[in-house]
Amino acid sequence: MPRRLGQHFLHHRSILDRIAAAACPEEEPLVIEIGPGKGALTMPLLARAEHVVAIEFDPLLAADLEARHEPRLTVVHGDFLKVDLTPWPATVIAGNLPYYITSPILEKVLPMPIKHAVFLMQKEVAERLVAVPGTREYGYLTVFTRLYAEPKLLFTVPPGSFQPPPKVDSAVVRLTRVPPSPDISDTAAFLKFVSACFMHKRKTLRNNLSGLYGREALDRFPEAGKRAEQLAVSELAALFARLQNLNEKPC
Repeated sequence: MPRRLGQHFLHHRSILDRIAAAACPEEEPLVIEIGPGKGALTMPLLARAEHVVAIEFDPLLAADLEARHEPRLTVVHGDFLKVDLTPWPATVIAGNLPYYITSPILEKVLPMPIKHAVFLMQKEVAERLVAVPGTREYGYLTVFTRLYAEPKLLFTVPPGSFQPPPKVDSAVVRLTRVPPSPDISDTAAFLKFVSACFMHKRKTLRNNLSGLYGREALDRFPEAGKRAEQLAVSELAALFARLQNLNEKPC
């Protein structure tokens, strides 16, 4: 079957088994798989889960999966970003994520009340998820991820494990759900604030936030002289709360 839609199919069996084991270290009642492709990961997941819902955008690949007539497999043909997932209250989500829509998928999945997610993604993106303050990789996506989950980079996957091989390395990341932070009462407002903080990464918070709060208000806080990448999530949350309490310009 020719490659469609920019897919790179993982064919290395031991890596597929490791991903399935990370997603289901014990039997799960339901797993949602994003982009099953030819079903290489679907079968190892079915060996560890009572039921798998596989959401595939490519109609030919979806039809091939349906033709297997596996009673514990539900195939949904559609765009994962548009599919209503409420009929399947999954605790686990897994998949080989298309590189070009990894961030939108994370933005949909992480706020969901899942137990954990295990994703194969571009290594560069994986490093952003697990980055620590003070590093080049630390940014908005890092903060967004840590609001909902504890990320862990499990292992890397070389290009030769795919057919055809991509031009970049990949990595498997496990995202374990964490409880909401008691310091953040309005997640949407906080994320808008964080987006502004990282608008120009090389500029200080004072410069990035002056349009929202005014320089005079920001001058009250020593953190304003730092760049956003220098502050941990808890420090960003604390600054956000203090700025909100000033009742100046709302974020």
